Amino acid sequence: MSYGVDARELYEALGRYDGPEPYEEIVVPWLDRAQGDHRARLATAAEDDSWWTEKGKGTEPGGQELVWELYALHRISDRLLLTFQPPPDQSGSSYPRPLLSEREYLDLFTSLGMTPFEAGDAFDPFLHEIVEVEQDDDPHMPIEITEIVWPGLMLGRLLFSRAGVRIRAGVEHAQRGVADRSPLYWTFRRRHRPTVDLSQGWGSNSQWRTDFRLDYRTPAGDRLNVAGNCPIDGRADLHPDHPENLSPEERLLTPGERRELLRHRCLLREPAATDALAGSPAWERDLMPFGWRLPHSEA
Repeated sequence: MSYGVDARELYEALGRYDGPEPYEEIVVPWLDRAQGDHRARLATAAEDDSWWTEKGKGTEPGGQELVWELYALHRISDRLLLTFQPPPDQSGSSYPRPLLSEREYLDLFTSLGMTPFEAGDAFDPFLHEIVEVEQDDDPHMPIEITEIVWPGLMLGRLLFSRAGVRIRAGVEHAQRGVADRSPLYWTFRRRHRPTVDLSQGWGSNSQWRTDFRLDYRTPAGDRLNVAGNCPIDGRADLHPDHPENLSPEERLLTPGERRELLRHRCLLREPAATDALAGSPAWERDLMPFGWRLPHSEA
């Protein structure tokens, strides 16, 4: 963004910092410079009004630049949340150095106009990311939240970051080892599971031209990935009866599995076509759900 401060700057400064007070020495000075035009520009994203299609005027950034800035802010969030996450399954992995406390984490993003939340009365894939699954003996038991691991954040009606939760569920609803350990899409980094986003594999500058996923909770219902970007087939709502834009691996997922992947950003159980997918060892990383969308009537 062309306001003299951007999220990439903060992300890289936190990565270089090796002192005892990252919040006071790195975050606070950055926030002081972000309180004017930068915060006002972020507020544009709070409403679901197609702002992402706007063209910039002169040196003023347009909607696409704001989508990229939201992605960079989300990269900061991903880095700061690492210390709240369980260790990876493989031994020998280093524990990430704590950067901010939960209070400092919230202060950073609330200073940019966001509102924190933890959990409602029931598990909601729009609001909650599954961190760990406790498998209940009853395979039919619905998903139940047992613990909040980190808080979530909203920017107006826009979801910025889901709350991390531990859950208990029957295997028909969420399978341990899949719902909490399979690749998490639209995500840059998690400590305990693989992640896939469109920045991976690009150079040090190109990776910052990655779209942030835009999910809105509106009075009419939820809208998922409203500006979804698919580098092959353009933008189209996800309709299971129209699979012509799907890859061979994606077609092997059932319509219900594809919808769950879009809602939860991961698979919840081993796919019904696991044996057929085994012929493509990298099929999970080859999935490209980034252009899938659901309108509020189907979300």
